[in-house]
Amino acid sequence: MEAEAGAGAERQRDGEGDTAPLTETAATRPSGEARKWKRPRDGDTAPLTQAAAAGPSGEAQYSYLPVADALMEAPNALVCLFAVVSEIGATVHSRGTDFTVTLKIVDQSRPSGISVTFFAENTALLPCVRSSGDVISLHNIMISVHHEDSFFKYNKKFSSFALFEGKASTECRPYQHSAKYKYHAGHDNEILTKMRLWLVSHPLGHNDIELQLMSIKSDSAFDLVCKVLHVHEASNGVWILYVWDGTDTPVTEFQMMLDTESVTSPPLHLEEEPLPREVLCTLPCVGSVLRVFTNSFFKEILHFQKGIYWARFCNITCKQEFGMWKGIMLPVCRVRLLSNENGSVVERLKMFDRRIATKVHRWPMASLPNASDITDVMEHKSVGYITLMESLTHAEVIHKFKTLVRVVAAYPCQPNDLSLLVAGRNGMRLTLEDPTARIRAYIHKNDGVIYLCY
Repeated sequence: MEAEAGAGAERQRDGEGDTAPLTETAATRPSGEARKWKRPRDGDTAPLTQAAAAGPSGEAQYSYLPVADALMEAPNALVCLFAVVSEIGATVHSRGTDFTVTLKIVDQSRPSGISVTFFAENTALLPCVRSSGDVISLHNIMISVHHEDSFFKYNKKFSSFALFEGKASTECRPYQHSAKYKYHAGHDNEILTKMRLWLVSHPLGHNDIELQLMSIKSDSAFDLVCKVLHVHEASNGVWILYVWDGTDTPVTEFQMMLDTESVTSPPLHLEEEPLPREVLCTLPCVGSVLRVFTNSFFKEILHFQKGIYWARFCNITCKQEFGMWKGIMLPVCRVRLLSNENGSVVERLKMFDRRIATKVHRWPMASLPNASDITDVMEHKSVGYITLMESLTHAEVIHKFKTLVRVVAAYPCQPNDLSLLVAGRNGMRLTLEDPTARIRAYIHKNDGVIYLCY
């Protein structure tokens, strides 16, 4: 996994106790003069020099620098930036009493990006970015260096920010801003417009192929936007992420196994051990849950363990094993946290809402728009279908239900064995699956004629 520049939450304690900032910034240095800077001597009480100058109307007009130019300023200098948010970190407690969040920002001068770390007394005062690709304006943020890595730090005492919608919008008013932010309409609108135009021709590097679970492919790289429901570390050090977007994975190409010699039936899951029931009961009953495997730990895993985050998996691949879909994160894969207001997230939630509003939402999507009447059981026609996951998480261990499944394997399967089954002198073991789960089912002797007649 690629590491995001900067690890802000670990670098500072609540953003306070900082060394005094330099007394000169880009906004106060005369044009053409060589860069000179010095740190105030002990005992100096000079106030912080803000990166702003008075405009023609007497109001503060901030001098915005390209990110690359801002990084050439001396450590602890204050700068102002307009940039695009490319990655959104999770809000966590700092090592003190504050909350902190780290964003990664890019612009034309620094397409590789750099991180900005924010601190605030409560989460409501931190930037809440709706979607990667939104534009952020930052006033009086500090340049910091940690282990030779540069990053920007937002000081809650004198820094300010504003968030604007990205390239798809023409709205110039920020959808969130800090209390100290001063917006200069004419000057800032011009920069905001230029930033949006740059975004149109320079997207954030998302794969052109952004798929949903219902359209994933084998052995090809694509982007996947999903909610991470659960994270598990296997005994061999492999991490497994359980992801969902409300759709069903495609039907796999799998030849039914006829267990003529009672060979081992296909596995019910890709993990070493099945999920505990208490975890299984937290998973959605409609829509496939894809298992995504990675050999490497990455920092977002800590946030995913809360089961509340959506994410974009960039350059993920999938393959089929034992007739089941398996997601694979290679070293080139990157993960970006997404807010619930991200456009791709909103689209998926709306699609799921439309699905569960229909009477057939528990049918596999591959069987729609109409499942054959052959699959219906006449004497239970009024009983609705449920998914295998609903059965597995049912409150009662013994219960009756109706479901639409695919037979993956059967034993016994020879003609003589089947005739004995119909005669009520033998039983049968089936491996059944739908988009939510795979189970073993047993047809007892007296029930054989009932099942095989349909």
